[in-house]
Formats: sequence, C-alpha cells, structure tokens
Amino acid sequence: MLIDSRDGSGATPTSSRRRSVVSRFLPFFGPALIAAVAYIDPGNFATNIEAGSRYGYTLLWVVLWANLMAMLIQTLSVRLGLATGRNLAEMIRNRYPRPLVWFYWVQAELVAIATDLAEFLGASLAFNLLFGLSMLEGALLTGAITYAALYMQRYGFRLLEVLIGSMLLAVAAGFVMQIVMGRPEAAPALEGLLLPHFPDGYAVFLAAGILGATVMPHVIYLHSSLSQRRIPVKTDEQRRRAMRYYRWDVIIGMGIAGIINLSMLALAAAVFFDNGRTGVASIEQSYQLLAPLMDRELASTLFGFTLLMAGLSSSIVGTMAGQVVMQGFVGFTIPIWLRRLLTMLPAIVVIMLGFPEQQVLVASQVVLSFGIPFALIPLIQFTAQHDLMGNLVNRRWVTLLGCAVAGVIILLNGYVLTFELL
Repeated sequence: MLIDSRDGSGATPTSSRRRSVVSRFLPFFGPALIAAVAYIDPGNFATNIEAGSRYGYTLLWVVLWANLMAMLIQTLSVRLGLATGRNLAEMIRNRYPRPLVWFYWVQAELVAIATDLAEFLGASLAFNLLFGLSMLEGALLTGAITYAALYMQRYGFRLLEVLIGSMLLAVAAGFVMQIVMGRPEAAPALEGLLLPHFPDGYAVFLAAGILGATVMPHVIYLHSSLSQRRIPVKTDEQRRRAMRYYRWDVIIGMGIAGIINLSMLALAAAVFFDNGRTGVASIEQSYQLLAPLMDRELASTLFGFTLLMAGLSSSIVGTMAGQVVMQGFVGFTIPIWLRRLLTMLPAIVVIMLGFPEQQVLVASQVVLSFGIPFALIPLIQFTAQHDLMGNLVNRRWVTLLGCAVAGVIILLNGYVLTFELL
C-alpha cells in the first residue's frame, strides 16, 4: 500500500523544507538590494556607455572584476555590522584618533557630494529627455520625489526596501529588453570578459571611473549600518547562520547590479561601437541614437526610463548613506529635508553654470574611486581582529584577498593621478 507523505495542507516534506528555508531567509533579504542600487547610478551609465562606445567589449572584464570586488567588500561590511553591532563610521570614531576621525568625516562628506552630483544630474537628465523638463526643473523634482520616498521610513523600513528593490528590478528588466533588441555579439563579448588588457592610457582612466561607479564608498558605510541591529542574534550559531543568509543577500543583490552594468557596456558596444559610432560619449547622445540605430522607438524610451529609476533610487540611498556617515563619525544627525537640500546644491550649481553633464559624471566617478581605500582599509583592519569579530572574524585568505583588492585600487588611482590628471 502506498503511503501519502503529504500533510493536511497537501505539501510534501521537501516543499515544506524549501518553504522553511525561504521563510528563514526573507528577514535577512533586502540590505544588499539597497546597496546594489548605488552600483547602478547614473555615473555607471556615463562610464559604461563611454567605455562601450569607445572600446567595444574590451573593458567588460573591468566591470566583471569590479563587481566581484564589490561582493567581497559588501560582505565584509555586513560582517562588521553583524559582529560588532556598530557600523563602519562608528567603529572608526571609537578606534581612531580624533583628528583622523574628523579627516575621515570630511572626505566621506566630499565623496557623498560627488555621489549626489551624479545621481541628481542623471535623474534630471532623464526628466529632460523623457518629458522635456529643464535640467533645473528635473533636479527640483528629483529632490521632492526622493524626500517623499525617504519620508516613508516612518511607516517601516521594509516598505522602503520594497520600493527601492522594485526600482532596481525595473532597471534590470529594462536592460534585459534592450540587450535582446541590441543583440550583442557573443564571441567579442566573451573575449572582453576573459582577456584583461587596456588599449591605451585613457582606458585606464575610464577603468578607474568604472571602479568608482561600481564600488561605492558611501555604501560600504551604509551596508554595515543596515545589518548591525536588523535581526537580533545571541549565540555564535545564530551569528553564523545570519551571516550565511546575509552572504546570499549580497550575492543576489550584487549579482543583479553586475548584470545591469555588464548589459550597459555591452549595449553601448553592440549599438554604437559595432556601427562605427565610437564618438558617442554622453547619455544624451545615447538616448537620441538608440532608437534610429536599433530601428525601435521603444529603445530610447526604455533607456530613459532605466536612467530615471536609477537616478531616483540611488539618490534615496545616497541620502540614507549620508545620514549614517554623519551620525557615525560625529555623533549627530540633521533633518532629512535639510540633508536633501544641502546635497542638491552642488548639482543645481553645476546645472546653472552649464557644465557638460557627461564630463562631470565621469569625473565624479573618478573622485569616488579615490574615496574607496579610505573606507576599505579600516574595514579590512577591523574585520581581521578576533577581539572585535568573535567567531565572524575573517579567515586569513579573506583578509589577504581584501588587501590585494585595496592594493589594486590604490595602484589604479595612483596611475590615473600621475599620468592622466597631472
């Protein structure tokens, strides 16, 4: 006689176990989606489009390796917050000399300004391209929308996570559709992914921009804050289990961001470089040329929509990170509306002075690249200390890998500073 192993609800033990795993994972799912949004901001559009149109698929490997670095760095950030109950900025304030803490705060705020500059310019440009608003009107509307979204935090942080995660998935869906329409060539794309090299010196400059647009310094601070008291853990086993779930959260969030960034560069290579349009070096040019080159009006609309979602969502995350940086380093916060107003001002000034958006966007991402080591070095230092981390302390190979990543970033920044900027 056959025995029905289903329970009264009709579920088998296997499906019940699957649901149990998912239900345990869901409370930990979300912080990496918020962090991932910063990895697809308008600065990524600027650097990836210029890299793809100028060099084809050649720099795809830079995007791939930058995203793998991001996975490692964001995992360390989560680990620090979970193990210590403090975020990275608070740890620096508690462990470093006071003058150094103030220096860290100033440079972190400068990085936040560069971040907001890219996000506001990108969202404003999207409003301009899609709806014909002036850049100034677009900037003001961006500020109002992001403030309204941040106001939702008082109704629960989970609601904000759902909103930001939905924006991220909307950007991903838009680029998947554009890639299907653009049909990039598989062989050159695979070669660009697997064979690292730089065609010329400017490619190194763009690589620094891609790295700065992908590994975002302010999100290193933010991610440690999102995990520090999200789910209470009391025992070593609970900490290990929580870290395992957070690691999957990072893989999923950073994986989505990586696919979007690779799609951006591959789309520019397929539509512009392969058609001899190697001079396309701005978001506005891309919007205007996508439809005629792909023979689909939908292509430009999708591009503008993804730019708008990326700009709005990353602007929300940038303001959240700015609050964490200020509270962590100097122990006080300011009202969100005031923070939003202050971070809008540089973008408004740039718009009113008429600076070229593309050049400002790429330059802002290079500034972010210079800010990465300041956050990464103390992160590696703290997560390698057993007295701080307990059973979540880094394994030796993880610390060595983190040091190698920091070394690569510093060498790349040094090259750009020495040979491209001076």
